[in-house]
Amino acid sequence: MYSNVHDVLAQARSSVTRAVNGAMVNAYWEIGRQINEAIGERAEYGKHLFSYLSKRLTDDFGKGFTQRNLRAMRQFYLTFPIRHTLRAELSWSHYRMLMRVDNERRRLWYMNEAADAGWSSRQLDRQIQTLYYDRLIATRGERNKEEVAAEIQSTQPVTAADSIVRDPYVLEFLNIPQSPKQLESTLEQALIDKLQDFLLELGRGFAFVGRQVRISDGTDNYYIDLVFYNYLMRRFVLVDLKTGKLTHQDVGQMDFYVRLYEEKYKPEGDNPPIGIILCSEKTAATARYSVLADKDNLFASQYMTYLPTEEELERTLRRERDAAESTELWSRMEDEE
Repeated sequence: MYSNVHDVLAQARSSVTRAVNGAMVNAYWEIGRQINEAIGERAEYGKHLFSYLSKRLTDDFGKGFTQRNLRAMRQFYLTFPIRHTLRAELSWSHYRMLMRVDNERRRLWYMNEAADAGWSSRQLDRQIQTLYYDRLIATRGERNKEEVAAEIQSTQPVTAADSIVRDPYVLEFLNIPQSPKQLESTLEQALIDKLQDFLLELGRGFAFVGRQVRISDGTDNYYIDLVFYNYLMRRFVLVDLKTGKLTHQDVGQMDFYVRLYEEKYKPEGDNPPIGIILCSEKTAATARYSVLADKDNLFASQYMTYLPTEEELERTLRRERDAAESTELWSRMEDEE
């Protein structure tokens, strides 16, 4: 009985909180619009208006109406001038973070993804800091960047394997050092211990299936480090962990796992499984001369167990793009020959 009553009250409070958040976000947008119209081109008048409004509103409504917050409300309106594009699921804290994203396409993507995936404001902040959107685009191979950006903005379900893979993966939440001497079992256990954080980094639609999942070809048994299922794309995702530099043997092993899993374990109607090798280091040569270059369901992604600076991430993404372009150029030259 108690648990039923508890659930009713918890659900009601949650609904009230969402309704209040939505009402306040709309109110702040309207305040921002009215402030912006009142100021127009009169910058000097704006200084007096913010001071006046802050004092009067604080007297009448209490804290929360500092000049800084009122300026943020005006910026909110300027950043999101069309009210109906706002997502009611997001709080004012979410929008304060979104306003820090300069690029409109990135900003709208983060807004919609945060609403659809149910990110908290802390989770949204983490995804923005780790350039989640840019890492998603960077994995899309030879396709035009604008085409890819438009694709991930689309509300239509995407089934391409590379649409759920990013490079690098940022695993700062594990609190373990980035070291080639790290045992793979230690990395695996850390990911299991922080499974919710890892699922956030993986993206929408992932469910955990198991660790050290046994598969068999009828003669021998093999064990896959981690297996997930993406219910949005209806495909299994096999993850192999490598704490050292990626080798051709690692790629060949994952290729074997994916082929075997598809033949023996893929349910009818599902899309083919994909394999992701998470490694601490990889080279362009491995990507160029291994089956990674020819397979659209095999991926090798670097992982970072620390929160890199924006500059570090941008350098890594640039290096990955250059390597991908080099591999594509090499492939075209071979085709022409």
